[in-house]
Amino acid sequence: MNLLSVSNLNVNFHLKGQDLAALIDVSFTLNRGERVAIVGESGAGKSVLGFSIVNLIDKPGYIKSGSIKLDNKEITKMTRPQLQEVRGKRIAMIFQDPMMTLNPVLTIGAQLVEAIRSHTRISFKDAKNIAIEKLHSVQIASPEKRFHQYPHELSGGMRQRVIIATVLLLNPDIIIADEPTTALDVTIQAEIIQLLLDICRNNSMALLLISHDLGVVSRIAERTIVMYAGRVVEEGPTLEIINDPQHPYTQGLLNALPQMALPGQRLNQIVGSMPPLNERPTGCAFHPRCPYATDQCRQQQPGFINSGVSTVACFMVEDMLTDTNSDYDEEID
Repeated sequence: MNLLSVSNLNVNFHLKGQDLAALIDVSFTLNRGERVAIVGESGAGKSVLGFSIVNLIDKPGYIKSGSIKLDNKEITKMTRPQLQEVRGKRIAMIFQDPMMTLNPVLTIGAQLVEAIRSHTRISFKDAKNIAIEKLHSVQIASPEKRFHQYPHELSGGMRQRVIIATVLLLNPDIIIADEPTTALDVTIQAEIIQLLLDICRNNSMALLLISHDLGVVSRIAERTIVMYAGRVVEEGPTLEIINDPQHPYTQGLLNALPQMALPGQRLNQIVGSMPPLNERPTGCAFHPRCPYATDQCRQQQPGFINSGVSTVACFMVEDMLTDTNSDYDEEID
């Protein structure tokens, strides 16, 4: 049985008298200890998906339909007390800006102890010992000293380690990391990614990594889900996605990586931009930016097909597979 199962999830935002779709028929699963990445540009729906999983979509957003199950228990139907048991204890989130998460007027220790004691009935002393142990586990030097410091006294990388330590306090089954390295320099990014990888491996925790950077994803995720304009357009093993991307959008994301350009050469980019919610085109939403778009792409939404070990929603790939199968059948005849 899957640890987390998302089925046909639709999330809307009610803005200026319109119901605008932010997520459309999103489905995927996450197994215990598995590391899955959600990839796409800003506006693809990645963060909305992350917040939906823990039922934290604020108005004017709302879950219109679909299912989100944790151990076969429906999260979308849970009461506030039931959600309190899920958030932090079963599913925890790491955000890209730690200063938006940490309280600037409380010490690191006060915040860690409060997080522990809000979910468990233990003494301050025991909670302090757990907090210091978790700070040590995320490779923070002198954790006893950091316990008494305020967030502004720590570097950006150190603050992100504190957030990871906070997430680990209650030993959750799933960590949702929303662009956890965006605000950090390259060296610190690598350290944080390696730390997340080690934590998940050592504790059998599942990881849902939300990112726009396929370079980061390639280092940590076993499976990758590519999103565009609120829909999943490709899903498969990360190595397959990186080495043999099927969807033109995935190909564009990979070609835009800095290492894909020669020294002194201009970086590649996907022409155009992600459509806003109220201007999503008919058919395949990527067709205005796709070099292979046809009239069919402009008029119809492609369904999912299997291509190797990946699944992809693209008429071009479907036509290529159909032609290949036809040629194969003719050879057999």
